[in-house]
Amino acid sequence: MMSKLVSVLPEDYAPWLAELKARIASARQRAALAVNQEQIRLYWQIGHEILERQQTQGWGAKVIDRLANDLQAAFPEIKGFSARNLKYMRFFAERCPDGQIGQQVAAQLPWFHIVLLITKLDDPA
Repeated sequence: MMSKLVSVLPEDYAPWLAELKARIASARQRAALAVNQEQIRLYWQIGHEILERQQTQGWGAKVIDRLANDLQAAFPEIKGFSARNLKYMRFFAERCPDGQIGQQVAAQLPWFHIVLLITKLDDPA
């Protein structure tokens, strides 16, 4: 019975299916970009707050290590809260002090690429 249904598909089914697949793929890509932008914004905010606390309260590496442990314990399913990554977040906020990253290309790059750029380039611009 199933093979009969497949053989009597409407003429416009194949192009419609192709268009649906393209729309689904496009929506998934937009969703991934939106998630990435939010992650980058969050990482900048965390880095900015660490930077502020280091400047105003004299935070040192031990506090960042403790923060990393506490965040990893609270969110064990998220891999981005190591002490090293928190230091990258701080460096990112230091290199982009205005926080206007949402409209820039940086907000569309994966975090790893941003870390590579900010650690390898001498010119913050």
